[in-house]
Amino acid sequence: MSAAATRAPLRAITNTRRVPRFPLSVPADVTVLRYGIPYSIPGRSVSMSEGGLGVVLAGELHPGDSVGIEFRLPDAGGPFRLKAVVRYQALFHCGLEFVSLTSDQRTLIEHWTQKKSAPNPKAASPTASGKSPARPLKATVAASIEAPRRKRPNAIFRRALWIALAGMLLIGGVGWWHWYRAWSELESQIPGSQPILHPPSATVPAEVMEGRLTHKIEPIYPEAARQANRQGVVALDVIVGPDGAVVDVRPISGPDELAPAAVDAVKWWRFQPYLVNGQAVQVKTTLAVDFRGN
Repeated sequence: MSAAATRAPLRAITNTRRVPRFPLSVPADVTVLRYGIPYSIPGRSVSMSEGGLGVVLAGELHPGDSVGIEFRLPDAGGPFRLKAVVRYQALFHCGLEFVSLTSDQRTLIEHWTQKKSAPNPKAASPTASGKSPARPLKATVAASIEAPRRKRPNAIFRRALWIALAGMLLIGGVGWWHWYRAWSELESQIPGSQPILHPPSATVPAEVMEGRLTHKIEPIYPEAARQANRQGVVALDVIVGPDGAVVDVRPISGPDELAPAAVDAVKWWRFQPYLVNGQAVQVKTTLAVDFRGN
């Protein structure tokens, strides 16, 4: 026997990291830590595999973020609560890779994907029984003439292009709607969006209120302003309620590109309640947020 005959057959090299994905459209909630505070982002799944989930979210994540994901898998019992890592991000589309799956969760997910990948039984062919139905000669000739017309490559390509475009518009519309709803809910929960019921009882200097600061959120430097090297100080008129929460913020000076980021950060600041005659009151102060590029 020659060496060529005894040589082991070559193995086909496959990429084991690539797994089939299947369409899945269910509500999904993603939780990520922002400044040490859990932050929930609503969204909707678009695809799923044994190793992860593709989602459209009403907020931005970053590759490498560790998140919690909750969704309900059809025909798989109660909701899934898993840990995942962001592996892909483009606008509001994210690819999440599952981590720390329990054996029961892995079994349910594998069962679901195997069920999706199972081929549909083929319809019984008319020739399976050995009998072919009779067709009129005129209909047979007409079908043979029309068949090439139905298989024109340009028509098939145009149809596929329109279907893909419609799918992209549908996904984009669903993503925008979820983002708009989540943003509206978030704005309604911000204390500064509530009306001021009573005028401030006192005006307090900025240095006094800064000394009573108990919780501070650093502003997010806008990327466009950073690239344009826009720096400066944004001055804000701030109303602090009796409980120390900020109830209203209004910019009074500073670069327009930086004012929204300063307002969004100061809305979440918290202070020790300011006392007048031993009673907590609502006060007005002026705060400054300094933006300096790296």
